[in-house]
Amino acid sequence: MAGGPNQEMIEQHYQLGMAHKNEGRYEEAVAEFKAILELDPDHPGAHLGLGLVYGFTGMFDESIEEMARAVQLRPDWAEAHMDLAKTYCMLGMFDEARTEFTQVMELTGPDHPFYAEARKQLAFFAEDGVS
Repeated sequence: MAGGPNQEMIEQHYQLGMAHKNEGRYEEAVAEFKAILELDPDHPGAHLGLGLVYGFTGMFDESIEEMARAVQLRPDWAEAHMDLAKTYCMLGMFDEARTEFTQVMELTGPDHPFYAEARKQLAFFAEDGVS
C-alpha cells in the first residue's frame, strides 16, 4: 500500500484499536476499527479486529462475518484463518473449524506455531469423533 495521510491515519486507528482490544476496552476498539473501515472498507486488519471484539462481546454472527471478510480479503493470512477457526470451534461449528485449521496448515509449515496448534485441533476432532 502506498503511504500518505490516509495510510498514516489508518495505522494510528489500527494501533489504538488493537491496544483498546487488548485492554478490554471494546467500545473504543470498535470505534477505531470502524474509523479505519470508513477510510478503507477493505482493510483486513480492521475486519479481523472488529470480528474479535464482536466475539468477545457475544456478537457471534457479526464476529464470524467480520473475520470471514478478513480471510476473504487476505486469504494468505494464517492468523485470520486461525482466529476464525477458533471462533467456529467455540460456537460448535466443527466442519467450518476443520476447514479453517486445514487452511492454516497449508499456509504455514511444520516449524510454525500455528501449524502445530492447527494440527493439534484437527487431531482432537479425530480422537473425539467430533463431526
